Amino acid sequence: MAGHITRIKIRGYHTDFYGHVNNARYLEFYEEDRWAWFDRAIDVRQWMKKGLTFAIVNINVNYRLAVILGMTIEVRSRLERIGGRSATIRQEIVVADTGQVASDALVTFVITDRNGRVLDMNADVPEVQELISLAKQMSNLDQGQRQAKIQPEEKP
Repeated sequence: MAGHITRIKIRGYHTDFYGHVNNARYLEFYEEDRWAWFDRAIDVRQWMKKGLTFAIVNINVNYRLAVILGMTIEVRSRLERIGGRSATIRQEIVVADTGQVASDALVTFVITDRNGRVLDMNADVPEVQELISLAKQMSNLDQGQRQAKIQPEEKP
C-alpha cells in the first residue's frame, strides 16, 4: 500500500488511561508520516520562503483495531487522487508484527499561496509539480508491487 512508511514504537506517553492509543493520537501518527514524506519530497524552508503551505481540508478515519503499549506500528501513505485544486492521500496504520490494519484514513489537502489562495494542482509552480511528480512515482511503484504479489504463479 505504502509509498512512504514511518515506523513508530508505542510508548507510555502514546497511551491513555485505558492502556491503548487514543483516537486523537492516530491523527498525530498520520501527520508524522505525511511530514516525513513531504520532507523527502520538498524543501519545506523553500516553500515557506515562497509562501506556499499545505492545508488539510478533510480527514476521514476508520478505527479497526486497538493499538496498545509495546506494539510497533507502520504508518503507510500513498497518493490516492489528484484533483484540480486538491489531492487525497490514503494512509494506514498497520501493526508491524501481524500486518493487521489498525486504522485507515483518507486525507484531502490543498496547497495555498501566501495570500491564502488555493493553487491549482496543475499550476506552473515548480515546487507543486515536484511534489506531485514524486508522489505519483511512489504510488505507481507501490501499485505495481501490489499487483505482482497477487498474480498467480505460472506452472512449468
